Amino acid sequence: MTEVDPQMLIEGIQTGSIVPYLGPGALADVIDCDSGQPIPADSDSLILAMNNGKPMSPRLMYEFPRAAMDVELKRGRGAVHRFLDQTYSQTQWTRSAVHDWLQRLAPPYVIDINRDTQLQQSYADRPHTLIRGISRVAGTDFRFRIHSYDGSRYSEEEIPQSEVDPSLPILFKPMGSPLPDPTYIASDADFVDYISELMGGFAIPDFVKTYRKGKQYLFIGVRMTRDTERMVLSDIIYGAGTPAGWNLLPEATEKERRFCDRIGLQLLDFDIPELLAAAPRGKTTPSMVGATQDVGC
Repeated sequence: MTEVDPQMLIEGIQTGSIVPYLGPGALADVIDCDSGQPIPADSDSLILAMNNGKPMSPRLMYEFPRAAMDVELKRGRGAVHRFLDQTYSQTQWTRSAVHDWLQRLAPPYVIDINRDTQLQQSYADRPHTLIRGISRVAGTDFRFRIHSYDGSRYSEEEIPQSEVDPSLPILFKPMGSPLPDPTYIASDADFVDYISELMGGFAIPDFVKTYRKGKQYLFIGVRMTRDTERMVLSDIIYGAGTPAGWNLLPEATEKERRFCDRIGLQLLDFDIPELLAAAPRGKTTPSMVGATQDVGC
């Protein structure tokens, strides 16, 4: 484990030298406003929610993309997307403490591999650029969609890379989200296509490839035991600084330790609560005040 001052991480996030990379653990405290049930975010909880609370076979329970592929083969791709829409667009959830914390810090670039909308809600009254992953599409070589947000709504149409305002914050959600319209990376077939193009350089816009050079990353709520997630993050943080970043993973497995060491990530000896407790007080960005007034219970 590495000893790092949480305040150093916070200052790096605010200046943009450190990029938050959010995983399912960032939503650990989020519950359904009506039922009180936790939001499905990690692999097991997503599979159970998709299968009406019942476990699937051990082979399918291994990871969500595999289970989603089984549902897609039996009921069609639309069945998986309808489940994700119902989960993340049509259910009211409480706010995550991590997202409230990020809202105060207002980092210029955030990567979020969850499929929910809380990150977008955190920037709801602030212009920004949204990038989301796509897969198995015709008519384009790229595996991303870009929308601009003017402070009140997203553009109806995608915008080309040449029209992106480089001064605006970038929200990168590679696995998709339901806003402004639903698009998701979910099943094995989706990931095969997306990762292939990610490795070929077609799943990240050119302006992000330029911007990310030398950046460091703080992984929040990200487990690194699955090859799928490991392949995605390895390509997304390509060109990182030294060290490549830090991982809030105090109970890392040996497999996670070896992977982090191989790609230059340092494991931290504290977790999310300690990081949030160190957040600077009174640092709320004026333009962000009230951004989530209609969000939550």
